[in-house]
Amino acid sequence: MSGLIALLDDVAGIAKVAAASVDDIAGQAVKAGSKAAGAVIDDAAVTPKYVQGFPPARELPIIWKIARGSLINKLVFLLPVGLLLSAFAPWAIPPLLMLGGAYLCFEGAEKIYHALFHKGEAGHDPKTEKVSDLHLEEKKVQGAIKTDFILSAEIMTIALSAIPESTFWMEAGTLAMVGVLITIAVYGAVAILVKLDDIGLWLAQIGRLGATRAFGRFIVKLMPWLMKVLTVVGTAAMIWVGGSIIVHGLAQLGWHAPEEIIHHAAVAVGASVGEGLRGAAEWVTTAALDGVLGLALGFVLIPIGTKIVGPLWASVFGGKKGAAH
Repeated sequence: MSGLIALLDDVAGIAKVAAASVDDIAGQAVKAGSKAAGAVIDDAAVTPKYVQGFPPARELPIIWKIARGSLINKLVFLLPVGLLLSAFAPWAIPPLLMLGGAYLCFEGAEKIYHALFHKGEAGHDPKTEKVSDLHLEEKKVQGAIKTDFILSAEIMTIALSAIPESTFWMEAGTLAMVGVLITIAVYGAVAILVKLDDIGLWLAQIGRLGATRAFGRFIVKLMPWLMKVLTVVGTAAMIWVGGSIIVHGLAQLGWHAPEEIIHHAAVAVGASVGEGLRGAAEWVTTAALDGVLGLALGFVLIPIGTKIVGPLWASVFGGKKGAAH
């Protein structure tokens, strides 16, 4: 009997340790995932365009296919690579982060450039295609998964850099949880976004109360504006996070001047406002200056990306230049 009690005590102890480990992993995952906010917002902003032009009945299945591909990207491909880098080449993480940050700056700056200088260009209109064609759907899904791979690589690398040094399994568990939670958050939000107009139309048509029908019509009218706002927020977040990654990466590589200049400017702005607003003022100033640096870098990278990297990628991997981009 005493042996059984001792065994139960041991099991209880193991359970407590396991529970504490799960709590630690969850806490680290939340902190690490929050560092990747810019890439996450952009991921959510980019994905809805892949279901535009398809029948409403196909929207959620398409999002599910993309979400499944995103999970495979994160857990099957990127997680093992991240763990190998952390174990055998931690020195490579800052340069890879900076490469991803430069990509975010490039993407954000290119969106702004096209919005300013290419408003009149005819873009791709999915309504002109045979949207019922399964081949088109698979093509869209594969394109979305490829785009997700780049954003997921950035998310996982940022998360990996934010995880405190710990055991292999703690890092693996934290990265896996980051990947799963971010995928659920992003594609859950996307699923809600793409169905909101259908929900609004449904309320407008079958609502028993005038207020209900009016609310439905309001949702339908709001959605185009909401998608535009989400696109703007996603672009701003990309540029801000990309610039921040570059600044911190340069400091890690030994060039502290940009980080120190931004820090001193933020402190100066914080000192000029009230004590209660100092923290917020410093954060906004830091984010704004990171964004300015990121935007400048992005504009510099536009000709490099479109004239050199894009054609080179297309020549190596095949396909049209636009597909390579």
